[in-house]
Parts: sequence; C-alpha cells; structure tokens
Amino acid sequence: MSFAPIKIGKHEIKIPILQGGMGVGISWDGLAGAVSANGGLGIISAVGTGYYGDKKFAKNLSYGRPFGSENFYSKEALFEIFKNARKVCGNAPLGVNILYAINDYGRVVRESCEAGTDVIVTGAGLPTNMPEFTVDFPDVALVPIVSSAKALKILNKRWEGRYKRVPDAVIVEGPLSGGHQGVQFEDCYKEEYQLENLVPEVVEEAKKWGNIPVIAAGGIWDNGDIKKFMALGADGVQMGTRFIATAECDAPEAFKQMLVEAKEEDIVLMKSPVGYPARGIKTELLRKIEAKTAPDVKCISNCVIPCHQGVEAKAVGYCIADRLADAAFGDLTNGLYFSGSNGYRVEKIVSVRELMLELMTDDNS
Repeated sequence: MSFAPIKIGKHEIKIPILQGGMGVGISWDGLAGAVSANGGLGIISAVGTGYYGDKKFAKNLSYGRPFGSENFYSKEALFEIFKNARKVCGNAPLGVNILYAINDYGRVVRESCEAGTDVIVTGAGLPTNMPEFTVDFPDVALVPIVSSAKALKILNKRWEGRYKRVPDAVIVEGPLSGGHQGVQFEDCYKEEYQLENLVPEVVEEAKKWGNIPVIAAGGIWDNGDIKKFMALGADGVQMGTRFIATAECDAPEAFKQMLVEAKEEDIVLMKSPVGYPARGIKTELLRKIEAKTAPDVKCISNCVIPCHQGVEAKAVGYCIADRLADAAFGDLTNGLYFSGSNGYRVEKIVSVRELMLELMTDDNS
C-alpha cells in the first residue's frame, strides 16, 4: 500500500511522515536533512541550539553551559543548522519544532523563518498568537500540536478571529509519545485520551474549518500503525523515537545503543519542570533524582517559562535543559534520555532510507 502525499500549506511532502522534533541535539541537521532528502518532512529542533558545534555559537557561557535564553536559543547556531541541513536535502521541504513554552518564543519563530524553514511545528502549550510572528513570511506553514478536538476548536476560533486564518495542518498527539505529554499524569492512562480515540474527533473538528490536514502522533511504530491511523482519517503521521535509531540521527551513539538494549519496563513517565509528565528511559539520573542526589539546579539557561527560573526544577529535582544537554553529549550518569513507549522495540540501527522504505512497505507483503 502506498500512501498519498500530504500538502501542508504550499509544501507537498511526498511521503506523509513527519520526523518529530527532538532536543537537545537529537534532530538537528543530520537527521532532519536526511528525512527530508528521503521524501518525508525533517524537523529541526530549535531547543538548545547554543550547544550546537560544541557550543561555539554561544556568546556567553556559565559553568560551561549557554547562559540565558539568548544563548541557549542561539540564532547563529540555528542558521548554521539550517544551512547544513540544506546541504543534505536541497530545496525539499524542511521544518522546525519550537516549543511554545520557551522563553523568546516569538524571536525564535522569526529567526527560523529567516533561516529558511518551510514549516513550523509548535507544541508544549496552545500557540494562540503563533501567526503574529510570521506575518512577513506567508509561505511558512504553521502546524500546532493539540491533545484534543476541544483544543483545536479553541485555537481555530482565536486564529480566525485575530488573524483571519487557520492552521495549515494540525498534529494530534496521544500519550504514548516520548518527551512531554499534553495531558496530566493520570490522564495518560485513560481510554478517552488514547490516540485512536482522539484522531476521529480531531478529524471531525478539522473538517468544520476547511479540511485542515490531520497528522497523528504518539506511539506510531510501523506500517500497520500508519495504515490504522490513516483509516481513522489522518492524512499523515509524526514519528520520533524510531528516527533516533538511525545512522544519520544527531544523537550520540550511547543513546542509540541504550534504545537497542532497553526493555519495556525501562521506559517510564516522570515528573518534569515544565508541569506535565514526560516519558523517557529509566537511567542512573532517575535513580539520583529519587535519592535527591542529582546535580544541583542552577538555572543557567532560563529555558522555559513554566519552570519560573528554576523554581519548578528544584521542586522536581533536576534542570531539564542541563540534563537533556548532558544526554546530547552521551553522559550516561547525568543525561535525560526521552523515548516513546515503544522505544524498547528498537532492535538495530538503520539508515533513514532503510527506515522510510520499511515504513512504506506493507506488513503483509
């Protein structure tokens, strides 16, 4: 079974698979460029770009880390990432993921447009004012992530009322995804929040606003899953964890090998300074957090608004910016390694091309 291309704004994605944005340092130029070059939509993560190139673009460091949001979200590094990704994918559609909860959201959106993104994906909050930062870039497609049909309805009303437009596509993400979830801890296990129940509701809401393309995300693993959610009305899918286990992924080899070796019980939900639960691999860091021996919280990078400059980080026992950055450098002791619920199913590292071919090949063929 072949899947139809998906049109997101003015951009046609030949294979309707978006690679989820993963930071810090997991989906940068290597991975995003390769996915776009192979017909999907590669998504660069705008989180923690100050660490790119061994922090050479960060103008001010403190304790060896990018100091303040202006360095953590480095414009110069973001431009370099896009430039290098374009060397791989040429003029193929290329996107960026920008968390709504970050400090300097508007600045990073504008700089991503200037850097040459075709698509902007935003989650970690409902981006009610997203369009005001892209008015000078009408060809850039805007794709919010929602966790329910109700959220899409609220967003569309705001955008229609303020900006006379609606999203170019919408991603509905269920609670089996890696990283931060869109619902509270207890809701991650409720039947009504599972992706197979969310997709039809979001599809119906999207139809009321002009058939906005719907992209399903969260726990999607293989061709069978893609067909399942297409049958429920989705126009495409977003996948993150499977792309970590590729040769081109920017993640350190230690992270990739961790996924290969992971067991089902190793992947857990955990508290996060952002205020919502996050899913990742149970490592030495989580044991340190439980024992209250994790590295001290210094709030060097001032990365996200909900953390209140380290207040929430101290409450949960770790700084998310520092710990994700440590993971990007392969620190197995202090790094925070996000994974979707199916991460334990990774068996080996493959190329992006091999993975895309596998995902497009009928399981029954």
